[in-house]
Amino acid sequence: MSFAEIKRIEDDFQVETYKKMPMSVERGEGAWVWTSEGEKYLDLYGGHAVCATGHSHPHVVKAIQEQAANVLFYSNLVYSEIRAKAAEKLVSVAPAGLTKAFFCNSGTEANENAMRMARMATGREEIVTFTGGFHGRTADSISGTFLGKYREIGRPNVPGHVPAVFGDIESVRAVADKETAAIMLEPIQSMAGVIEAEPTFFRQLRELCDELGIILIFDEVQTGIGRTGNWFFAGSDLADGVEPDIITLAKSLGSGVPVGACLVNDKVSRGIKVNDLGTTFGGGMLAMAAVLATLEAIESDDMIANAKSTEEFLRDSLAGHSSVRSVKGKGCLIGIEFDGSSAPVHSKLLDHKVITGTSSDPNVLRLLPPLCVNKHEIGILLSGLNSR
Repeated sequence: MSFAEIKRIEDDFQVETYKKMPMSVERGEGAWVWTSEGEKYLDLYGGHAVCATGHSHPHVVKAIQEQAANVLFYSNLVYSEIRAKAAEKLVSVAPAGLTKAFFCNSGTEANENAMRMARMATGREEIVTFTGGFHGRTADSISGTFLGKYREIGRPNVPGHVPAVFGDIESVRAVADKETAAIMLEPIQSMAGVIEAEPTFFRQLRELCDELGIILIFDEVQTGIGRTGNWFFAGSDLADGVEPDIITLAKSLGSGVPVGACLVNDKVSRGIKVNDLGTTFGGGMLAMAAVLATLEAIESDDMIANAKSTEEFLRDSLAGHSSVRSVKGKGCLIGIEFDGSSAPVHSKLLDHKVITGTSSDPNVLRLLPPLCVNKHEIGILLSGLNSR
């Protein structure tokens, strides 16, 4: 089918949601995608931080194919070898205190369940989140999202959500008390424009939560699974070694197969009884095959170290660039702040067949590339930025 025909049919039969780029992606390999018209694009957006292992990584594809030939799905009412292996592998790369996994289907579902677990663990209801944070589009998650228009489109909001200022511990102390069930945050606020906090902030949050009996939740839907140059932001130097009580995951976890997860510590898991949580499709065999193969591919291809070196190379290359005000973020979650709107840059790069992302900060261009992206490919980005 031609792009014009694909576009016409989608526009006719699909509810309009996103403003789409003028292309139909039909094939991918590594950091590259090909369109229905046979054009080749460098993908430095990764399907919105999803394609961590690159498009159609051979190990992931093989694992999915083999699992599909055996059994596509059975629910959590039965045990499963592939689910057992995926859970064990995920916990093995997590910070030491996070000992159990709950599998679901998406990032917003992971966040909804994390908040529910915190309420069950504490017997409290209030959730503190942060201005600039994004946690998803379902009822509880969007009610805890204090970014732009999102909370408004989620009305009527779930009660009990209170905002604080990201990076400002005093603002947290002003609203957190013994009625607070959880403090939940994105360790790097991606959609807000790749906003970061000092490592000491996470240490202060941990101490405050311990003092008041509050559950600390890191929403690592975007920062997790190697993206920051660490398996997780949690437990790394970026967080001053702080481990939260719950980590939520999705996006990169399945290399494109829809899957989410909560990693929890013993304090949280002890409070969960049979039938407190549930999901029909969460933990399905196909998704579990994708999770296990994704973790194995990142490990075997040394992609976490590559994410760190990619960041270093990009920062060095952009130092002194006339229109770049700053480079923010870590690993393969990067925000390039320009001295004006990033929209013309985004458009120019797309003309050069380089896919990037924007953010709620009009001056910040976001890069969320596969963790396998190489210096030659970053060089193509740099050439596009330097072109007239």
